[in-house]
Amino acid sequence: MAGRADANRRRIMDIALLELLRDADASMDQIARAAGVVRRTVYGHFPSRDALMSALVDDAASAVEVAQAEALRDVADPAEALALSMLAAWEIADGYRLLISLAQRSVTVEGIHRRLEPVRRECAAMLQRGLDEGRFVSPLPAIALAYVREQVLFGLMQAVNDGVLDPADAGRSAAVTALTAAGVPAAEAEKLVAGLTAAP
Repeated sequence: MAGRADANRRRIMDIALLELLRDADASMDQIARAAGVVRRTVYGHFPSRDALMSALVDDAASAVEVAQAEALRDVADPAEALALSMLAAWEIADGYRLLISLAQRSVTVEGIHRRLEPVRRECAAMLQRGLDEGRFVSPLPAIALAYVREQVLFGLMQAVNDGVLDPADAGRSAAVTALTAAGVPAAEAEKLVAGLTAAP
């Protein structure tokens, strides 16, 4: 029974994300209809629209955490690790960027940052390694650089949402910007990211 309930919850969340990306004002009724369930079923899992938004933000944060961990596995060079982590995070963030914009109306920005704390801690450790090895140069401590990296992602998500940045360029731009913020020369950063994103 628990398995079926979990599957229903997952289906509602998947459909809700699609519906909210299609219509930012989608109601719980619309989401229930799209998911093929009655309204009571949706409210059984999510007592309010805000609770549903919170669950979707949690989902996005978890996906970023997993993607970053996978991207960093067995990567020795801190600069390459930073670039790969940004590319991986953007791949997830791009699918959720309109949702994050919506979520800021219902889920506090503080709540979003709190959900990203594990990602930030892992990133700070990677940045500290780069600073210790002289790969990165910054007047900022590693944890502050991790916040900068996070804000680069949010800023570029909004730039894409506002139509001032092509989504096809955003992932590469995020990686290059994070590298240059950490003190990697721009030309070197662009060359590294180009190599990582080149088609096989």
